[in-house]
Amino acid sequence: MNTADLGLPVNVPSTALFTDQYELTMLQAALRAGTAGRRSVFEVFTRRLPDGRRYGVVAGTGRVLDAVENFRFDEGVLGFLRERGIVGEETLDWLADYRFSGDIWGYPEGEVYFPGSPILRVEGTFGECVLLETVILSILNHDSAIAAAASRMSSAAGERPLIEMGARRTHELSAVAAARAAYVGGFASTSDLAAGFRYGIPTVGTSAHAFTLLHDRERDAFRAQVDSMGRGTTLLVDTYDVTEAVRTAVEVAGPELGAVRIDSGDLLLVAHRVRQQLDELGAVNTKIIVTSDLDEYAIASLAAAPVDAYGVGTQLVTGSGYPTASMVYKLVARAESADPEAPLVPVAKKSTGGKTSIGGRKWAARRLDEQGVAEAEVVGTGPVPDALADRQLLVQLVKGGQVVAREPLDVTRRRHAAARANLPLSATQLSRGEPVIPTEYLHGEAGS
Repeated sequence: MNTADLGLPVNVPSTALFTDQYELTMLQAALRAGTAGRRSVFEVFTRRLPDGRRYGVVAGTGRVLDAVENFRFDEGVLGFLRERGIVGEETLDWLADYRFSGDIWGYPEGEVYFPGSPILRVEGTFGECVLLETVILSILNHDSAIAAAASRMSSAAGERPLIEMGARRTHELSAVAAARAAYVGGFASTSDLAAGFRYGIPTVGTSAHAFTLLHDRERDAFRAQVDSMGRGTTLLVDTYDVTEAVRTAVEVAGPELGAVRIDSGDLLLVAHRVRQQLDELGAVNTKIIVTSDLDEYAIASLAAAPVDAYGVGTQLVTGSGYPTASMVYKLVARAESADPEAPLVPVAKKSTGGKTSIGGRKWAARRLDEQGVAEAEVVGTGPVPDALADRQLLVQLVKGGQVVAREPLDVTRRRHAAARANLPLSATQLSRGEPVIPTEYLHGEAGS
């Protein structure tokens, strides 16, 4: 199954080389040592949130499922590995038949997370699981960082819609993933047509300053756009003089003009002046869209302005200062032998510098207070307490190598809105602070 099964027109190509070489080095050594077949549990988590952030947002899960499903070593890929001498023939033979056959559990896409949350749990043999580390982290670290920034921005925007328009500020493929993650985090649309084509995200777009500069007069540019797009279009009014441009825009399109866009200047002051002018000209339903290097703080500062929508680019696709979620992929339990019935034993890295991990296969649940508001993220090993049994967060995503939880993007978007709404009110504060709820650990057996 792939994106085509949801009616989406683009499939994911082979993801087998979206990996670091040391994954294959470990695989080859484990095959020769006879340990590659040991049942293992890897978990994705982050030790801390970006400085000052109150919560994280899980995004990219759907892309991870596509990546795992398309992790295949075809003849071209195997030829490359052979030619470079990266692995030997025994390993190449093993890779030729590679298909992930294990299980994956994780927080559903759109859910929030906190330090220590077992965001994804990958179970299978060591060999099949270790190969997925890089591609899984690549997707989750990027998409979750973008979604977290988008969530903060959408919270600051309130009911006003946000337009993702960062394609020109990042790698062309990252732009598509960023638009998807932004939609999960609460954005309403994107300017990136590839994102609309691949994921069904609503797309918008009108014109840039170049279109106005192309014409002899600003009026000619506005007339050409209205004749082409209709009176409901959005006209860019800050190429020359904003006041004159607004007057011309209403003269050309009439009071039915859809919107004007402001891309420079003191946005708070200009928005108030433009709103007053539009109303005086009878264009009381014409909306005001603002752009120009916005982030969540700039959006919050415009809360009292007569702004109807925001367009965000650079700050969104760079995670508003934090372009990665700093997630890691760690082995937390493994069997003592390749016997499928061998029990799991917890394993953990012990080191200085804050890079320790906690061994054992984990579960996670969110404890609520009497008002139904989240008060703690509880992470544990062993049996789940009865009081938390119906609050567990991990769901099965892959069973026996088959994807079982693919879902439309709109579902993940609604899930995030609900998850954020169930956090304490301080979660949406933009001031620096600690995670909005603490992470508590309950230790038991590693499980089998």
